[in-house]
Order: sequence, then C-alpha cells, then structure tokens
Amino acid sequence: MTETGSGSTDLQPELEKQPSTTPAEDIDPPKRQDETAESGDPDLVDWDGPTDPHNPQNWSNARKWCLVTLVSAVTCNISMASTVAAPAVPAIMDHFHNSNLELESFVVSIYIIGFVFGPLLVAPLSELYGRSIILHVTNVLFFIFNIACAVSTDLPMFIVFRLIVGLMASTPLTLGGGFIADLMVAEKRARALTIWTMGPVIGGFLSQGAGWRWVLWFVVIISGTLTLACFIFVRETYSPVLLIRKAARLRKETGNPKLHSKFDSSKTAYETFSQAIIRPTKMLLFAPIVTILALYIALIYTYMYLLFTTFTFIFEEQYGFNSGEAGLAYLGTGIGFILGLFVTGFYSDKVVRKIRKTQPPKPEHHLPPMAVGAILLPIGLFFYGWTAQYAVHWIVPIIATGFFGLGLLLGFMPVQVYLVETYTIYAASAIASNTVLRSLFGAVVPLAGQKMYATLGYGWGNSLLGFIALIFIPAPFALLKYGEQIRTNPRFQVKL
Repeated sequence: MTETGSGSTDLQPELEKQPSTTPAEDIDPPKRQDETAESGDPDLVDWDGPTDPHNPQNWSNARKWCLVTLVSAVTCNISMASTVAAPAVPAIMDHFHNSNLELESFVVSIYIIGFVFGPLLVAPLSELYGRSIILHVTNVLFFIFNIACAVSTDLPMFIVFRLIVGLMASTPLTLGGGFIADLMVAEKRARALTIWTMGPVIGGFLSQGAGWRWVLWFVVIISGTLTLACFIFVRETYSPVLLIRKAARLRKETGNPKLHSKFDSSKTAYETFSQAIIRPTKMLLFAPIVTILALYIALIYTYMYLLFTTFTFIFEEQYGFNSGEAGLAYLGTGIGFILGLFVTGFYSDKVVRKIRKTQPPKPEHHLPPMAVGAILLPIGLFFYGWTAQYAVHWIVPIIATGFFGLGLLLGFMPVQVYLVETYTIYAASAIASNTVLRSLFGAVVPLAGQKMYATLGYGWGNSLLGFIALIFIPAPFALLKYGEQIRTNPRFQVKL
C-alpha cells in the first residue's frame, strides 16, 4: 500500500504489517529521539515521544473539537446549498421561464454530479499535500461560485455554476472522516463523526420562505464567515505530511541531508499522485466490504434525492401546498435524520464502549443500527407511498418520511464509522469511494422520479422502491456475521 504526502510518501512497508482494523495512531507507535538509534536508523525523524504536542492526536480537546465543529459547520453549509434548491426549484424554473420536468429535477441533481468527480481528486490531493490546504482552497472557490449562482441571469449559467459549486462542496464530505481519523483515538471517532454529519441534517431543512436568491446569499454569507474561521483555526492534521515537513525542516536546520521520515519516498509527486488517484476506485472495485457498503449507501441516497426532487410537486398536487408550504414536506425526513443521529451517537458512546470493555475493538461493533435502519427504510417507503396516493391528511406521509429518514441515518452513520476505523490512514479515499458511487446514482436516478410516479402512481412507485430496499435487508446482517472474515481474508486485501 502506498500513501502520498507533500514530497511523496510510501507507507507500504509500514502498513502491510498491520491488520486492517489497526487505528491510525497505532500504525507505528511514536519513537523518542533516543529510540531512533535503537531502531537502527539514527536519521529517522518521528514524533518526539508519545506526548509530542505537534502530533494532532495530542492536541488539546478544545482544539480538536473546535476543528471538528468547523468542518461540521462547513459541511452544514454545503449541504444547505445542495438541498435548498429542492423546494425552491419551482420558483427558480418560473423565474427563468422554463417548465421542463426533467430539467427541474436536473437543477437539484447537477450539484450532486459535482460529488461524483470531486472526491476522486480531493482524496489523493489531500493525501499528497495535506487536508487543510485543500479545504482552504475549495472553501474560497465555493464562496466565489455561490455568488455567481446568486447573480445568474439565465438557467444555463445557473446550472454551470451549480456544478462548479458541487465540485468544491465535495471536499468536506470527503475529508471530514479523514480529519477525524487524524485527530481522534478510535473510541472518540463515532461521536466526532456524529457531529460532522449533523451539518447536512440542519442545513438541509432550513426554511425556504425568503426566496431562492436570498437563500443563496445566506449560503454565501455563512460560507465567507466559515472560510475566514477555517483560515484562522484549521491547521494541518495529516501525520504523514506533518512528518515529511518536519524532516525537511530539520534537514535545512541541521544540514544533514540523510534525515528522513518513515513516509518519505523516492517516488516523484506525479507517481505518488497517480497511485493515489486510483486508490478510491481500487477500493470500490476490489475490496468487497467497500463495494457492499458503497452499493447500500448508493441505494438509500438515491432514494433520498428522489424524494427530495419530488416532494414539492407531490405535496402541491395532492395537498394543494404553495411553494412556501412545500418546505414542510421535508420536515419528517429532517426529524428522522436528527433522531438517527441521536440513536447512533448514543449507541457508539454507550453500547459500543461497553462491548469493547470485554472484547477487542472491531469495526463491526458499530453495525447493529444499520440492520435496524435496513428494516425501517422499506417501511417508510410503503407508508409514505400509499398515504400520499390516497391523499391521507398531509401530516401522515410526512410522518412516514420520518421513518425513512431515521432508517437512512441508521445506515449511513455506521458505514462512515466502519470505513474510518477500517481504513484509518486511508479514510479519505475510503469515504471518497463511497461518496462517488452514491452521488452518481443520486444525481441520475431521480431524473426519472416524476415519470415513475406518473406511470405507477405514488403508491406503487414507492412500493417498487420499497421492494428493492427489502432485497438489501440481509446485507447488514451478513456483514455482522461475516464482515470480519471478509475484511481480514488475505484474498481480499487490496494493495493501496
């Protein structure tokens, strides 16, 4: 396995000796300077002991949580920029004098297309040059092109700028887990990931009553504020890059050209980037665990975006909602998301910690909520479809979407924690592989949503989705029973 950092890195000798469940902080215990000589390499540069304050995992809790909170806030804002368009689409289409139904859905999904390509560049670049610089650059570009969206004068201009915004927005989604793997020891990662993921929940359900341009300007204001805060408080956290920089500094200060970190490599930046850019694809295609989880998350995220792109017209058609009231249709899913976050956070903090007092830590300990979520998803879809079909009081289908939202988060959160704990130092690439597939499906499939409902009706249309979700129910149960065997089987080990 090969890792990249500023100036090229090579982690193969270090990581291939380790089981896939080894936390990043345990990949190679920090050595004191007097230990390097005992290791046979007096020129090896490492952390200055296990309490080195320059090691991000030794930063104060206040500093760590400040960074996690900032990344969460950035994620909140980029998610708001994504979902804010869904209930506002009719107003946007009216403003630009366009009534094409497919294009109406495309206005929402074009943002998600940016998530298909962005992570494939963001993950390797972050592992080559560090996470913070990538976050800062894309924050600035996100800010600029959101202004461009807000001042767009025609629909094609708006769509192009939305695509660029989506490309930039893929950064916090891709790197959030990586930041947390850098900063947090294993037992604290689930809680941190819960905070990171709460951003999309809050941002996605902001009231839409102020008009679509005003909401975009609101996104711009928040983006500018967070970009400035990130410049002030977010520093590099990726250990390979930090140690490479430390070795380079010491070579300059001491005049000893032999000083090196364990992550230095003779490979050029181009060679290491070439290897890194295909890492998410290799994980997706050749690591069965990553493939299974990516397919499952792709399914539930496709359903989420399909519902998001159709809520407005369903509730306007069936219940006579106006464009402002249509925002209420998202309330049930949002409450389900928040409940899911509390459930997974409690489970990780209380139940998993209790389990690990008597058993060795395993990523599979986080998966039981996923099994519950797999059952709730089809229940929510059936319930929503048929109550909307017969125009039962509007609160009932909204409650039904709450079951769907809860099931989605119970599936999503354990997968994020599982990938971070399994691929710690490669967390960004693992999450990128997951993000790419779900975004591809989430951007394309919802384009057919309105035609599907027109053909099958709301009842059978959502029942079709529910039947497909039923097929996936065995997946989390199979992972609970056989996940460790598959994950640790030498046949399925991918050279990264």
